[in-house]
Amino acid sequence: MGQPSPHIEVCMSRHPVIIEDTGLGLFQVEVRAQGTSFLSDEPISSGGMASGPGPFDLLSAALGACTVMTVKLYARHKSIAVSHVQVMITHQRDPESRRDVFERSIFIDAAVTEDEMKQLLAAADRCPVSRTLGAGADIVSIHSQTAIATGRRARDETHMCAMEQACDELATG
Repeated sequence: MGQPSPHIEVCMSRHPVIIEDTGLGLFQVEVRAQGTSFLSDEPISSGGMASGPGPFDLLSAALGACTVMTVKLYARHKSIAVSHVQVMITHQRDPESRRDVFERSIFIDAAVTEDEMKQLLAAADRCPVSRTLGAGADIVSIHSQTAIATGRRARDETHMCAMEQACDELATG
C-alpha cells in the first residue's frame, strides 16, 4: 500500500460551526463559522421573519460554492484558463420517491476545448459536497450537558414542510 494522501488530514473539520436560536421569532438562528456570523430563518409565509437564507438554501449554497471552488482549483492544477464560474442550484423533493433533487446549472467562461470542458464538468461532479450529498452521510447526535458556546444573541417552504413531516413522524412513530 502507498502512503496516504497528505490532503486527507485537512479534510477533517477542526472548527465547529455553532448555531443557536437568537430568541427573535420562531425560526431565526445565528450561524457562526470561521470568525463570521450570519442569520438563517424561514420565510414570513412559514412563520419566520425572512431574515436570512433557510437551511435548504444553505445546503444549496454549500453545493454551489464547493462546485465553483473545485472547478477553479482543477482548472488551476491543469493550467486551464478559466475566467469565471457561476453555478445555479435549485432544490426540490420528488413527491413519489421523497428523495431530494438538487439541479446544478454550471456556467464556465473559458476558451477551452470540448475535452477540457468535459474535464471541468467532471471536476464539478467530484466536488466534496456533491459526493457527500450523493453518498449520504451518517449523523450522530449527542446531548451536551453544558452550553456549547456563549455568544451574542443577536423562502424555503421545502424545509418547513420537511420539519413538519419529521415532527409528525416522531409524534406517530
